[in-house]
Amino acid sequence: MAGPAARAAELRRILGRAIHAYYVLDAPEMSDAEYDRLFRELQALEAGHPDLRTADSPTQRVGAEPAAQLAKHRHLAPMLSLANAFSDEELAAWEDRNARIIPTVRAAGYTVEVKIDGAGVCLTYEGGVLVTGTTRGNGVTGEEVTANLRTIPDVPLRLTGSGWPALLEIRGEVYFPKAGFAALNRRREVAGEPLFANPRNAAAGSLRQLDSRITRERGLRFFAFAIEAAGARLPFRTQAELLDGLEAWGFRVAPPRRRVQDLAEAQAVTAALGERLESLPFGADGAVVKVDDLRLHEELGVVGDREPRWAIARKFAPEVAVTRLLAIQVNVGRTGALNPYAELEPVEIGGVTVSSATLHNADLIAAKDIRVGDWVEVTRAGEVIPQVLGPVRERRTGDEETFRMPAACPQCGSPVDAPPDEVMTYCPNVSCPGRVLEGIVHFASRGAMEIRGLGYERVEKLIEAKLIADVADLYELEASPLEEIEGFAEKSAQQLVDAIAASKQQPLATLLFALGIRHVGEGIAQILARRFGTMDALMAAAEEEIGEVRGVGPAIAEAVAAFFKEKRNHKLVLRLRKAGLRMDEPVTASGEGPLAGGVFVLTGTLPTLSRAEATTRIEGAGGAVTGSISKKTTAVVAGDDPGGKLDKAKQLGVAVWDEAELLRRLGA
Repeated sequence: MAGPAARAAELRRILGRAIHAYYVLDAPEMSDAEYDRLFRELQALEAGHPDLRTADSPTQRVGAEPAAQLAKHRHLAPMLSLANAFSDEELAAWEDRNARIIPTVRAAGYTVEVKIDGAGVCLTYEGGVLVTGTTRGNGVTGEEVTANLRTIPDVPLRLTGSGWPALLEIRGEVYFPKAGFAALNRRREVAGEPLFANPRNAAAGSLRQLDSRITRERGLRFFAFAIEAAGARLPFRTQAELLDGLEAWGFRVAPPRRRVQDLAEAQAVTAALGERLESLPFGADGAVVKVDDLRLHEELGVVGDREPRWAIARKFAPEVAVTRLLAIQVNVGRTGALNPYAELEPVEIGGVTVSSATLHNADLIAAKDIRVGDWVEVTRAGEVIPQVLGPVRERRTGDEETFRMPAACPQCGSPVDAPPDEVMTYCPNVSCPGRVLEGIVHFASRGAMEIRGLGYERVEKLIEAKLIADVADLYELEASPLEEIEGFAEKSAQQLVDAIAASKQQPLATLLFALGIRHVGEGIAQILARRFGTMDALMAAAEEEIGEVRGVGPAIAEAVAAFFKEKRNHKLVLRLRKAGLRMDEPVTASGEGPLAGGVFVLTGTLPTLSRAEATTRIEGAGGAVTGSISKKTTAVVAGDDPGGKLDKAKQLGVAVWDEAELLRRLGA
């Protein structure tokens, strides 16, 4: 074992350093391809020698089996809240209160840190290794989400450097980068799922997922800002040194941060930071001012077991302007969602002239009683797109008009669809001009048809040149007309045509997802493709038949059936067929095969089969794979580290197979 053990340790060290360099230092040391090669080598070593798998292995970031529930965990010390100051006068009053307790506090200096708008978490390390991660909870007890926190690349699985106590807690914020949050909402919109209201809520929801693989896919990040050491002495004298120490131990600390000499300088720094908040790549809702000398923290103490006296949040009230709402217009998103927005009399907010603002949906307009012609309050604080807060009712004249969503799509005239259990209204026409740009970009995107080189800019140019009007037109493109468009040369034009041709081989599941059918994400598309096998069978299926498929509910069935009933969508599919696109699924759940009618649950790590491979082979043999065990389960297929599912299977008397038994039943 010396050889494999030594190699595994070396790979953990190399990969751990690469993760730290990429995510914490923002200075990559190796290519993605090299990282992937070494990572797969470590996975293979650990699969062959399970005893080599350690808690700090980079392979532990990939996500674990879904948890049945989130266990409670008590923090070593309470996670406190901060008092707020909304002006320099309130900040000065805070210092005055502290000076009455410790007169020398005015000369102790302060640190000014950005206040991250995320989800507070607590990480427990024993011997430098991450053992537990929890949400803030009620401040005393949080929910244990260790598996989810392990998936965040800048949460160290093992501390670096030296000087850390044997047992300590690191406090910080898990957050959603603004770009990642926008991308997540775009994916949810494509799948017909409700959009997250803001990055903070999305981060908190992602942390509490029972399936940590979902958390990993979200792309969360982490900043550290505090340490609790359960009575041990920390090797720092000041908060500024503590933040530097966190970085030395392998954590990221939110920029910008600064140590200042006195409150006047702190006030100047917080004011400057307030003007920069919107430009930061992560959500921030103010600054935090802390007494720098750590020895004074204990002397200053806590107010009512809730707020530390030595720290305060400097909040900035959102800038609000009042202007007239001239009209409410409606645009059409890629899934056909009709999105109302306000046309405003131009007004300056925070140095930016605003003439339009989001209104989200008709229910929200009605709830706020916003009417065309109203004087309204508008803000940009915390939002990339300005939003209307509400009307100034005392300025109404009686001439204002109540808004109603149109009965027909404003772009194509199709009758709109307003599901009774949803807040959104939809245009069902996939060829609607309002959906074309977003729809084509999604169709070509990664995870869909994967047509390389076809992003927003090129799609816009192709539409402007009248070379395409829907996705079927892509398959009629030739290289020579493309060469006349700015940005294309002979080689790049041919490369795009070749990439489009190559996409014809994508299976039915991919095509269904690419079409942008409401509520049909990648998972649902795969379920439908495997169940029906061909596009013809799915198009001919009644809504009731679709709804009977395991994992497909009534709302999805209704959306799928409605999509294919729309004549223009039906015509589009026929054109894609004529162009040579694949209209079948290579692996189908036909109900025939050695596992026909069986229901199976996968748990743990199998020796040779990945979870996706095992699922494909079971479904190809007529079986169904589910995530939970019941008396109807035929067998649990268990590998290494099976978790609680194995115990539940034994309790219910459900058969347990290993990989060898599964392969034997499959006839492999």
